[in-house]
Amino acid sequence: MTSSLDNTPGTGPAAPPTATGTPATTPSLRHLNGQTHAWLQVFACAARHGSFTRAAEELHVTTGAVSQQIKQLEERLGFKLFLRRSRGLELTGEGARLARVVEQSYSAVGLEVKRLRSGLMSGVLRLRSVPSFLSKWLAPRLPRLQARFPDIELHVRAEDSDSPLREGDFELAVDLNDGHYPGMQVTDLMEEEIFPVCHPGLMRGRPPLRSAEDLAWYPLLHDITAWRGSHDHAEWEFYLASIGAPEINVQRGYTFNRNHLSMEAAIAGMGVAMARRTLITDELSRGTLIAPFAQRVLTGKRYVIVHPHGTLDDGRIQAVHDWIVEEAERDRLRQS
Repeated sequence: MTSSLDNTPGTGPAAPPTATGTPATTPSLRHLNGQTHAWLQVFACAARHGSFTRAAEELHVTTGAVSQQIKQLEERLGFKLFLRRSRGLELTGEGARLARVVEQSYSAVGLEVKRLRSGLMSGVLRLRSVPSFLSKWLAPRLPRLQARFPDIELHVRAEDSDSPLREGDFELAVDLNDGHYPGMQVTDLMEEEIFPVCHPGLMRGRPPLRSAEDLAWYPLLHDITAWRGSHDHAEWEFYLASIGAPEINVQRGYTFNRNHLSMEAAIAGMGVAMARRTLITDELSRGTLIAPFAQRVLTGKRYVIVHPHGTLDDGRIQAVHDWIVEEAERDRLRQS
């Protein structure tokens, strides 16, 4: 064993002589190059685990690579960092001191990065959404966003799908359309699927509601803002045409300018409404609404996040955007 391992902690061995016989100078930290900093990361990992093998597993390299880099670091610093014992590795006095300082330094850097990121994840963000999606899908999930980014102040505004999307009025907007927004960037969230629903008691005293033809005996409920550019009876006309139903007069019944209002009217027993798979939550499982027909129809419309070009360069906007996408994916997996 070399005498350098027997030095008292803190003193360290004398620097080895150079080829000319003069002692080599131990490098100060400010003179450490990038390679030395990389070796220090490997050293910190090995010191934390007390094992080259476990350090190699964490760093996804070979044990030999860890051993070689520790050797190179020891040569660079001019003192031993580890003693190889039969029971495993043991830090030398110098190694223990260095490990403590390096670990504290990396912890301090990590904490400061976290603080800096937290500072970036703050401030006001303007989000607009079509009202029913906001009420039935987005709003119940917002506590999770608040928990993740407590310093972001969301200013939420409900706007009908026929309201124009003007750059400068919002950072993010959730809309239901065919995904075509000139001058804007678009992120797809989910396709919408529609199907008729009604209160179970609606059929009392009326002919059974087994097929589309039977709708002639029932009042209809309409969402007149079904999607961007739709007319008052668009949902019912689209649905019946898609399932190949015979011609039925759908231009009758109550109209609402929100999907969730037509759902409330259906729950109250006022008629048959057109439900959206994305927005109907537990009404079917609770039995407050039933779906009398098996046919469900994709509308060809989808919920999207609309944002002006360059908006996502802002980290907090990107974070909220990604959170909405994450929630939509979670919802899709739950329903699949």
